[in-house]
Amino acid sequence: MDQKTPLDELKGIGEKTKLVFEKAGIRNLGDLLSYYPRTYRRFPAIQDTSQAKEGMEIAICAAPERALTVQYVRRMQIVSAVLCDREGAVSARWYNMPYLRNTIKPGAYYIFCGRVVQKGAGFYLEQPAIYAPEQYEKLLKELQPVYVLTKGLTNQLLSKTVRQALDGMDLSKDYLPEDIRKRYRLARYDYAIEEIHFPCDEQHLDTARRRLVFDEFFLFILALRRFKEQHEQAKNPYSIKRTPVTDTVIENLGYELTGAQQRVWEDIQQDMTGEHAAARLIQGDVGSGKTILAFLSMILAAENGLQSALMVPTEVLARQHFESLTALIGEQGLRFVPLLLTGSMTAKEKRLAYEKIASGEADMIIGTHALIQEKVQYRRMGLVITDEQHRFGVRQRETLGDKGGEPHTLVMSATPIPRTLAVILYGDLEISVIDELPKSRLPIKNCVVNTTYRRKAYHFIEKEIRLGHQAYIICPMVEENEQIEAEDVISYTERLKTMLPEDIRIAYLHGKMKPKEKNEVMERFLCGEIQVLVSTTVVEVGVNVPNATVMMIENAERFGLAQLHQLRGRVGRGKAQSYCIMISSSDNARTKQRLEILNHSNDGFYIASEDLKLRGPGDILGIRQSGLMEFKLADVFADAKILQNACEAADVILKQDPALQAPTNVELHKKLENYLKNELKKLNL
Repeated sequence: MDQKTPLDELKGIGEKTKLVFEKAGIRNLGDLLSYYPRTYRRFPAIQDTSQAKEGMEIAICAAPERALTVQYVRRMQIVSAVLCDREGAVSARWYNMPYLRNTIKPGAYYIFCGRVVQKGAGFYLEQPAIYAPEQYEKLLKELQPVYVLTKGLTNQLLSKTVRQALDGMDLSKDYLPEDIRKRYRLARYDYAIEEIHFPCDEQHLDTARRRLVFDEFFLFILALRRFKEQHEQAKNPYSIKRTPVTDTVIENLGYELTGAQQRVWEDIQQDMTGEHAAARLIQGDVGSGKTILAFLSMILAAENGLQSALMVPTEVLARQHFESLTALIGEQGLRFVPLLLTGSMTAKEKRLAYEKIASGEADMIIGTHALIQEKVQYRRMGLVITDEQHRFGVRQRETLGDKGGEPHTLVMSATPIPRTLAVILYGDLEISVIDELPKSRLPIKNCVVNTTYRRKAYHFIEKEIRLGHQAYIICPMVEENEQIEAEDVISYTERLKTMLPEDIRIAYLHGKMKPKEKNEVMERFLCGEIQVLVSTTVVEVGVNVPNATVMMIENAERFGLAQLHQLRGRVGRGKAQSYCIMISSSDNARTKQRLEILNHSNDGFYIASEDLKLRGPGDILGIRQSGLMEFKLADVFADAKILQNACEAADVILKQDPALQAPTNVELHKKLENYLKNELKKLNL
């Protein structure tokens, strides 16, 4: 067996189980081995009920005093029990698990493991997991991998399948040259893949992770270098001249561009009127005014008879940009024709859009991935803009660019990456930074609090809603997972409905929902129909909702500071004062120190640099943050040193053997080709 072996060749994987794995993106053994645990867990030692404190995770050996009871509250089934040990008793509560009434016997001892919640003068265990005492004793000795799960896919099934695959494969042939491994003190691949799934301890896990993080960076950088060689300094195929129209538009905006915006706009104009095709990254903090620069660039292209395309991650954001651009063109009395193209449009709407694009009638096209579909043919594409480019990747940017020969390329990103790292990650682009916010923006008021503040936060949210505003509440998980102590969107929403008045309209949003469902929820939130939106980080790159004034983030300690800053940027977009409430369930001093950075600063680039100083590759436990470059394990902040090593190694190896044809690089060449092929497959190209 090798990494291309289909999953159903493993014992016990039938058609039904195969489909369950495919939902998680696992089709062969290579996919399975790179489906890394999301976190690792050590179970807490068994304690007495008398030691229970608000917010802590506790394991108790106790017996139900009497049969469990079930109450029905707003279509939710709440199961309750009184658990007794030698020191006293504590209540327990489960949601929508009525079967426990028949499986948990009064007087029988079990291990109950869960989070302690205060209620009045007493406590209760919320949704505790239940184990037999001998089962829990065994678990105490192990470092437990915890995977991201989908419906029908259990942690036990995943672990068992990974174990079977590792036992049946020969992974001794390492693609990474031995001298590279020795120079950077990297483990062999076979050791790393074994220990990332089944680590002996934290030290073995750290060693394994370092090697696999290096691999992710190394292959990405090699692919980036190849891309850069193929596109380096392409000649500007179109004659573009500056136009007074953009100056007039700027004068009539009704506000003055900041000094940073003016500086970056000059960079863009010099690029687009120069001899070579522009390729520039525009980094700007949340709310710094990148969008107007994109619109000005599209106007400059249109004034020179060229089409432009702006590709964004979500349909709701595409529609919002389209409406803003249409309004700007109307207000300024311009003759250009903007057009919206998204995947949810009807076949007839798409056909009409394709005709307008192909004929050149549409000057400015705004859309999602639909912009790079095969049927879309541009007449004279002169400018490609991608918003939050790390959501698309190099290949998608290349695909969109190829539709116009060698158009100018602008990449917009609100993710604050220190310049030293941005130079590596966006090595094929020049970099401009908008490091100044408009004076009209009110700074967001922040607070970092523990879970005891939650009830006050709900009262505050209710007060803001009564003033006509809206609120976001962010949870780190989609569904409840008994092995991870963190808030999840679905059960949190149900609980929140019992905490806030009935007339407050609450809904949830997460990445596993169908695109149409997600769009509908965001549209309802945008128009004010939904007042509180409980969501995962899917709103991190969202829409402009000026009426939203509160961002409340549960389990804030489980996110990186850069991502927390991105989430915070969803509010503060209107004239009213906005607030960010970060609730942490951790008492760790280092965690508190990190969150205090965010508490006292709204400057994304300062936050990113401080995050980089405080975090290290040892921060491997806890839920990994999503976002940047879509690496599976690597984090450009925590793993900055490994990123720099991988960049250095890639430069050295390509200098010695640019085509990777040397005998020592045969396996590396195969690995890179396979990596590029898989990247194309992700795009269905």
